[in-house]
Amino acid sequence: MGQRREEATMPSDTASEHALATGTQPAANGGRLAVAEAAAPAIQTVELTLRASTAYQRPDLAVRARQALQRLHNPRVRVLVVGEFKQGKSMLVNALVNAPICPIDDDISTSVPTVVRYAHHPSATLVRGAWGGGEADEREERYPVPIEQLASHVSEADNPGNQAGLKYAEAGIPRDILADGLELVDTPGVGGLGSVQGSATMAMLPSADAILLVSDAAAEYSRPELEFLRQAKLVCPNVACVLTKIDLYPRWQWIAELDRGHLRTAGIDAELLPASSMLRLHASRARDNALNAESGFPALVTFLRERVLGQSQRMANRAAANDVVTITAQLASGMRAELAACEDPERAAELVAELEQARQRASGLRDRGSRWAQVLNDGIADLNVDVDYDLRDRMRVIVRDAEKVLDDADPKKVWDQFAAQLEEQAAAAVATNFLWATERARWLAAQVAGLFEEDGAQALPRLRTARAAAPEVIAEIERPGGEKFGVGQQAFVGLRGGYMGTLMAGMASTFMGLSLLNPFSAAAGLLMGGKMVRDESRRLLDRRRMEAKNTVRRYVDDVSFQVGKQSRDMLRYVQRDLRDHFTARSDELARSAQESLIAAERALQAGEAERQQRIADLYAELERIAALEHEGQALALAAE
Repeated sequence: MGQRREEATMPSDTASEHALATGTQPAANGGRLAVAEAAAPAIQTVELTLRASTAYQRPDLAVRARQALQRLHNPRVRVLVVGEFKQGKSMLVNALVNAPICPIDDDISTSVPTVVRYAHHPSATLVRGAWGGGEADEREERYPVPIEQLASHVSEADNPGNQAGLKYAEAGIPRDILADGLELVDTPGVGGLGSVQGSATMAMLPSADAILLVSDAAAEYSRPELEFLRQAKLVCPNVACVLTKIDLYPRWQWIAELDRGHLRTAGIDAELLPASSMLRLHASRARDNALNAESGFPALVTFLRERVLGQSQRMANRAAANDVVTITAQLASGMRAELAACEDPERAAELVAELEQARQRASGLRDRGSRWAQVLNDGIADLNVDVDYDLRDRMRVIVRDAEKVLDDADPKKVWDQFAAQLEEQAAAAVATNFLWATERARWLAAQVAGLFEEDGAQALPRLRTARAAAPEVIAEIERPGGEKFGVGQQAFVGLRGGYMGTLMAGMASTFMGLSLLNPFSAAAGLLMGGKMVRDESRRLLDRRRMEAKNTVRRYVDDVSFQVGKQSRDMLRYVQRDLRDHFTARSDELARSAQESLIAAERALQAGEAERQQRIADLYAELERIAALEHEGQALALAAE
């Protein structure tokens, strides 16, 4: 319990600690210098593009350049830390940031996803979902809390089963490893990866830039862990496996080899990184580089910096390069049109006609009847139907399997275990449906981008296929009611049946000269009483089964209703993102075509001396634009 009580103590993060964590020499300005060095060429090129867009009076292109600068200056790289129950996820996060942010203890586990990111001053925020319309971010209620109280809101001990209804929590601390935009997400592990919480974690995968699967060295990988890795590789570019607690298990190297064998057999390309969070924390306090190297954390930090942050930076540079090349091409188009009209006045009329056709084509991209708009609208409509059908089909299979189980069992005796399995199956179906919907949405986005030939697939926006928290699933199923049939009720039914049997047999035996109460009537009473008890037991069992089946159907209907709404919301966000993105791009193209047409018409009206002067100016301006375009192309090559 001592680790949890130390949360109010926030050790400082210094350059020497950074060097200890990475095994490298400390940078003068920490992580901010690193991100500045990595993004400096792209930032400088985009800033020149922004100034050019402003100078040539293209505010629409200037908006695009500012958005590119915003992405470069404020990178966000999300890393999900996932794993089974009590595998050391929270301690791993604490060791990475060298601060007791996440609660850890033998009997404490995380119940709410916790996002740890960079902040100039320590802070904590709780996020709840709010009812109402609007965008996803507008439906969140945020409550700042003291950072030393964060554990009381996100731990299973103080918030069991997330009774507070939190979507996730945020913690901001001034740490060098987080300064480049890295965000660590400590996910709940209660119940394991095959549980409701594990399926909810799986539904968060599309929001991740990287995933760390945490498993301790006590045992080799389980089937749910390998299945989780297989699903993660489908939707996330960077997946690594962290083997924790190597300081506690002398044979951890043997477990590591077994795990690598399982990964090879399953065809999962993921790096395995042995680590000890406890050694890392001790090394940090003692400033012991040798102990830190033994902890395995330098390799983990290198993976995060080079593979995760490095790849994210390359993608951001590539997107910025694409924006630069596109903007410069549109800036140059009007100049080239004017230059052509000035150099060849006799062909100017033909050139104006061609530019008019180009303007009409560009304007047509903004119409709802354009090909990309039709494909987007039809694709979203088809995807809504397919996702809903897939979810209902999965739920129907769950209902059929549940009814088969109930037909052969007494719900009263097996309900607790049955309900837990049902919740896990429903959560797994929801997660699989959500991942499939995300993959289809991304495929649709690529199809739409392919039709929008002017920008191509690299101009895709960041789709809101997943948010900070997973789709909310109704995690508890109600217990069905049922009549009690205890010893008292059984005795009463048995006496009633025995009385009737004794009376009937006794009356019949009086014709044979026997008394009303004789051995035959007593035996008949016992038989009749036993039969009525058995019949009543079967009737109540059938009734319990029927009520249990109805409870299952109600639960599945509630899950389908709730998750279906969230899937439709996600697809609606995708549709809006793509619509707004490509509408803005079509507006830019239409504006460029209009500017080219105006420039060519202006050249027709100019005199010979004015045209000659304008030709010289245009060559100079096009040379500057070409130099800027060349920088964008060089930036794209460097990002490959």
